[in-house]
Amino acid sequence: MTAPREGIADHAFLSDRRTTCLVSRSGTIDWWCVPRIDSGSAFAALLDPDRGGHMRLAPTAAYECSWTYIPDTLILQTTARTRSGEVEVTDFLALERDGTAAGGGHLVRMVKGLRGKVRLDVDIAPRFDYGEVRPWVRRDAPDRHAAIGGNDGLAIWSDVPLEASDDHTLRATFTVAAGKQVGFSLRYVPPHELEHDAAELGQATLRTLFDHTLHSWRRSMRVAKLPAFPADPEGLRRSILVLHGLHASATGAIAAAATTSLPEVEGGSRNWDYRYSWIRDSTLAARALAEVGFDEAADAFRRFIQRSAAGHVDDLQIAYGVGGERRLNEFELDLAGYGGSRPVRVGNAAAVQRQNDVLGELALLAWRWHRRGHSPDDDTWRFICDLADAAAARWDEPDAGIWELRDRPERFVHSTVMCWAALDRALALADECLRRAPVRRWRRDRDRIARAIDRQGYDHRRSTFRRAFGSKEVDAALLLLPHTGFVATDDERMAGTVAAVAADLSEDGLIRRYAADDDLPGREGTFVACTFWLAENLAGQGRVEEAAGAFERATATANDLGLYSEEYDPRRGRMLGNFPQALTHLSHVAAAVAIDRAGAGPPGV
Repeated sequence: MTAPREGIADHAFLSDRRTTCLVSRSGTIDWWCVPRIDSGSAFAALLDPDRGGHMRLAPTAAYECSWTYIPDTLILQTTARTRSGEVEVTDFLALERDGTAAGGGHLVRMVKGLRGKVRLDVDIAPRFDYGEVRPWVRRDAPDRHAAIGGNDGLAIWSDVPLEASDDHTLRATFTVAAGKQVGFSLRYVPPHELEHDAAELGQATLRTLFDHTLHSWRRSMRVAKLPAFPADPEGLRRSILVLHGLHASATGAIAAAATTSLPEVEGGSRNWDYRYSWIRDSTLAARALAEVGFDEAADAFRRFIQRSAAGHVDDLQIAYGVGGERRLNEFELDLAGYGGSRPVRVGNAAAVQRQNDVLGELALLAWRWHRRGHSPDDDTWRFICDLADAAAARWDEPDAGIWELRDRPERFVHSTVMCWAALDRALALADECLRRAPVRRWRRDRDRIARAIDRQGYDHRRSTFRRAFGSKEVDAALLLLPHTGFVATDDERMAGTVAAVAADLSEDGLIRRYAADDDLPGREGTFVACTFWLAENLAGQGRVEEAAGAFERATATANDLGLYSEEYDPRRGRMLGNFPQALTHLSHVAAAVAIDRAGAGPPGV
């Protein structure tokens, strides 16, 4: 297994709410997909340092660095210190004044001299379509180049002269003195438009873009209603910003993560593409954002999923492209993989799985929107009726479940409870909105599901809900049951379930998803969101000190910028899985709100 040059945690996240990229601690842009988060990559060194493409900007001599985000933004500032001087590098994906993305992606990097003189190298090596295309690099003007490959193009501007080499790379070595500034601009422009591109660029333009981007991010955070807990409010604000960064402003979709194929087991095959919008993850994100004042973002997702899922409920998918696309065909790329983890996948075959829980998630989304003063219109009500009828028909059928098992459908308790929730919320909406509905039939079906869960989905001997009907195991997804209204957090059945999950699935205080064999090689890490779910349940049971402790253990898995991955290996102290992960960040927010409501302060207070 080839060791990655830098770990997942050694990355910062940039977004313009259309495209996203990752910046490494060493100053390399090694992941950038354009013109959308789920498009092909221009830089993919994260998955193949040799073939993937990158932009590196760093001192030529040995240096030390520190980095931080400008507060309430996704603008990164890195300070590099050498023996001869000190520079500050500012990186961002540009936003317009109105908060929309600047075109199909506009990456800006500015170097400012702080002390002495620092000599730096820059390498710009675009490799379009996940490294498949080495572009034609041409000089359009003394300060401009174009990189063209297939249907992709970059307009590249720089203060310093760049020289193109035979390996399709632009390079320069330059010196920045104290008080001086050098800028770089990489804009996605379709090739047929590059010939006529006459965008005005220069230091003044980059400064204007910086001001617009700063203002846009800070304006979006003004509505935040943050809980007094946790001890690190900046970390909570960072999670909210990440959720905004994964939220496509044009469509309302919320991507599950910014990356594909970062491994759940290094060197293994548990590598999936998460750059799409999952109904489940997104409805949970919308709930978390609404809890802290971001109703507009929550409603934008509601409208996205309503459009994308329009039609017959039998055509409902569990995930869509961020533009609402249905075809997320999964295929493998000929890339080395992060740390040798192969295959590298694009697309996700799970999109067409049956996951019965999405029926309940959509009914709960409609219910929460109604409770905020927006009752369903006639068309929405017909869709809710279809959801309830589908839940009544499917609840006892095996499905892939929340963890998307590909070869072992089972009658998962979480999925079954979510079918109960679809019927229960449809009944509540029919009552409160005075809608005609087959109330008697729905109530009968709902109660039949509840009885089945009690008989087959609950272990009366251990006092815990089961992972699946008849199973002796538990599953961390059971920690989500209180969200449905099926059982209260402080119900004795949930108290027993929390105890069983903590006993069976804990590893160094962090929670794994499940212990069952899933037919995939290798043992995955702990699933960080599950530890936040544990904290949320403990808070709801009044066990606030334990909740705060679980919360603290989960937050300790973040990197020094407050970013979370999907999973974490406590034995090696390494992040695993796609990054940054929406489910982890939204669970961070939800747990903080729950602990705050339970009256907890920071541990030890």
